[in-house]
Amino acid sequence: MTQHSAGVLGTGSYLPKEEISNEAVAGPAGVTAEWIERKTHIVSRRYAAPDEATSDLATRAAGEALKGAGITAGQIDYLIVATSTGDSPQPPTSYLVQNALGADRAACLDVNVVCSGFVFGLALAHSLLAVRPGSHALVIGADIYSRILDFSDRRTAILFGDGAGAAVLGPVPDETGILDFDLSSHGSAHRYIRVEAGGSRMPASSDTLGEGGQFFRMEGRAVREFVAEKVPPALAALAARNGTRLDEVDHFVPHQANGVLLDELVE
Repeated sequence: MTQHSAGVLGTGSYLPKEEISNEAVAGPAGVTAEWIERKTHIVSRRYAAPDEATSDLATRAAGEALKGAGITAGQIDYLIVATSTGDSPQPPTSYLVQNALGADRAACLDVNVVCSGFVFGLALAHSLLAVRPGSHALVIGADIYSRILDFSDRRTAILFGDGAGAAVLGPVPDETGILDFDLSSHGSAHRYIRVEAGGSRMPASSDTLGEGGQFFRMEGRAVREFVAEKVPPALAALAARNGTRLDEVDHFVPHQANGVLLDELVE
């Protein structure tokens, strides 16, 4: 194996048991079930049980990924949890997952890049493995958005649910594994997706609770325009850098809560 050969050895996922239909979320959001499916192609989503936290979902997904990779938690050197809905502001959710799994030798950290968190975590893990050939990393994306939704807001309540996915990275044969990443950030768009209260700028208080500052907010049209403008050039640049045409790619695995928007991108 070459020094930088690292790839995905196993994957796992976990979905909460409770399936929430469009009918259940349509009324509070002031729309119909038919409207939700037509606008998003979504027919249902999952909500975590009252006694489930983000670390619980992450731990279940991680366990499946470890089984798929054929290694134990004790062999993990780096544990990264990508989440924007951690169990609490402190400690990092990754520490809770480490403790639950028994991954005692792992260096742990959280990554909060919202929708892009898992990809950023994957890139970070790949870089760490390049520095320590032969090591292993566990990357988990987990969120419980049902706890921060305003169910009267149709821009968000109809889209988001809860779940977790995980991947174990480690040594792979030459000419395989992860080839390249293309990461970017656009701080000028920071208002498009936000939770305004609960941080150092606007600490949680009775006033912020009364104003709904604890809820997730999204400027749907702005996000849609952003995706349409930024994603196609990024994909084309990544493919070109690796000597590949987009029409030669067999599978795309996009993150996007709106199936209609995916159709538009494909077209």
